[in-house]
Amino acid sequence: MKETFRSIEQSNPSYGIRNLHFVTIKSPQLGTRGDICIYIPENCPMDVPVVILLHGVYGSAWSWPLSSGVHEQVDQAIKEGIIKPLILVMPSDGLWGDGSGYVKHQEQDFEKWIVEDVIAVARQLAPDQISQASKFFIAGLSMGGYGAMRIGARHPDVFTSFAGLSSITSIDEFAHFVEEDLDSYQMDTELSLIDSLIANKERLPYFRFDCGKDDLLLAYNQKLHSQLLEANIPHDYEEFEGRHSWDYWKNNIMKTILFFNLRF
Repeated sequence: MKETFRSIEQSNPSYGIRNLHFVTIKSPQLGTRGDICIYIPENCPMDVPVVILLHGVYGSAWSWPLSSGVHEQVDQAIKEGIIKPLILVMPSDGLWGDGSGYVKHQEQDFEKWIVEDVIAVARQLAPDQISQASKFFIAGLSMGGYGAMRIGARHPDVFTSFAGLSSITSIDEFAHFVEEDLDSYQMDTELSLIDSLIANKERLPYFRFDCGKDDLLLAYNQKLHSQLLEANIPHDYEEFEGRHSWDYWKNNIMKTILFFNLRF
């Protein structure tokens, strides 16, 4: 496969964690380098589905695997035959401020970083597993839930389904987490999740989201659920015990993986 990026640096598997690869590329959309962590199971078949996981504020490409062990959970589920083999792709958000929001900023397009560059990297690094027949899914937590649901809604031609855990649902909610001026996030359109979902209503895949019962974002997620019901947009919404923390995301990420597995 023709190489897409000017530079690409990969970790040496002899020194890393089994089946986990760390990659840094020079991204056209970021104008800087970007980090990605990729899990590829042993004996990975061709046409394998790909799940992109987006982290929240303050985090980076290592957050999902090294704070939740999601790759170990997926690896075990594959070995037990609970889910079909899949590749996990876990990029940074572009490392802008406390969190880029995965939206377009003045000089950097963090949405295109995910939709174009990250997917291209995955294809380049696993050409024998990821084919044109491979399906792509996207999910995330908190800011990453916002990014995954917004991007998934806006690119139904790319993603078979999408999901959010403890998701931020609009730009105003970023004020709970970031110190940057919220005007920095206002360079694009459809910045409220309900706006993105309604704007793409006729093409939306079936999707899900969930939230902890003690999460500071619970009321926002409940409101989004009600808005989706009013707009007659099919979806799954669930609430579980827990707060806005890695304990919640670690304990509930496999519910989203299982949801995606039904669509592999």
